Amino acid sequence: MTLDQLRETVVDCNREGRGIEIQGGSTLRGFGSPACAEVKLTTTGLHRMLAHNHEDLTCSTQCGIRVEAFAELLAQRGQFVPIDVPLRRKATIGGALASGWLGPRRHFYGRARDFVIGSQVLLADGTVANAGGMVVKNVSGYDMSKLYVGSFGTLGIITQANFKTLPLPQRRRALIAKLPEGTRARAAAQVASCATAPAAALCIEGFRKSIDGEDGVDGRMFLLLEGSSAIVERATRDLRSALGRAGVPETTIVDTGVSEAFERVLDACIATLGERSITYRDLGLPGDAIDRAAALRDAANRRELFTDVLADVMNGDVFLRVSDRDSRAFAQKIEACDDEVRGLRPHSVIAAGDAPVRSSLSAWGVDPPAIGKMRELKNRFDPHGTFNRGRFAGGI
Repeated sequence: MTLDQLRETVVDCNREGRGIEIQGGSTLRGFGSPACAEVKLTTTGLHRMLAHNHEDLTCSTQCGIRVEAFAELLAQRGQFVPIDVPLRRKATIGGALASGWLGPRRHFYGRARDFVIGSQVLLADGTVANAGGMVVKNVSGYDMSKLYVGSFGTLGIITQANFKTLPLPQRRRALIAKLPEGTRARAAAQVASCATAPAAALCIEGFRKSIDGEDGVDGRMFLLLEGSSAIVERATRDLRSALGRAGVPETTIVDTGVSEAFERVLDACIATLGERSITYRDLGLPGDAIDRAAALRDAANRRELFTDVLADVMNGDVFLRVSDRDSRAFAQKIEACDDEVRGLRPHSVIAAGDAPVRSSLSAWGVDPPAIGKMRELKNRFDPHGTFNRGRFAGGI
């Protein structure tokens, strides 16, 4: 579907009061609430790279392009944009931006929204709104392009985005370590305080068929290193020493298939077990990520549910997948577990889940403090509620 065709359908639906669900790769359909809509619009027809000014470190692309295809085109000129979303072979750039998905390398490079320097958005009344441009510093006042990132398509359809780019790192390496009993918190603290920061650092418990490595008593740690050869070698020495001080006796170095191993980590964040699992995402400070992960895991275990846990040491994100052996047993236990999770972390959100009982759970937890302003923006941009009705927090 072309931009003109999208615009025609949007104008008709807005005039007739029909709701529209915006679809890219549908990889994050389990994140947040489902949309209430009569019409589904797919953006994958908008899949062209429009410009790559590699000498200026900028590019422009239509937003239906797959994240992996976008990365491959930039890599031909030795550049990249750090957009870390699950299922990158299917996910679209527009969906990655609209969801505001936060990747584990953001402490190292910045968030995806930090790289957006311009945008084109189709609004509910058919207006094609442009913001920013193709230079890195071009905004005086509020940057409208940033407003659409993380809005879950409730304000408009992101059809085009301009990015600043970075040179590709010369080398990538992964370090994987089993964590003996009583070492998880010490290992996380040592890694977080290391002078040579890893590009990503995650404490993992479970996800045995999804993420590389084997658990010790306290799970395992996955570290991603990126940069020049000298930086990667120095980081390897520093981080292995840091883990050794924490009581971790052995660290495995992985130099082959690192990109694929990291993708498996990203994919695991939303991987479901049919209709017998739900995954929560909880955001917080890096310093208490290990404690929050343990508290959430214990809450699910008290309800006799199985757990897989991922804690981001550098950013503070915690992913908790709760499951049971079959969907019937899971359905009987999950609501009580959800009450415990919300009691501990009221703002945690559901990141993935195909269980039918999911519809009875609050996908977003308690409303954020800014919910009033968010509703005002929705009313200003989409007064008839045409786009992604009910998809976002507070039923927006």
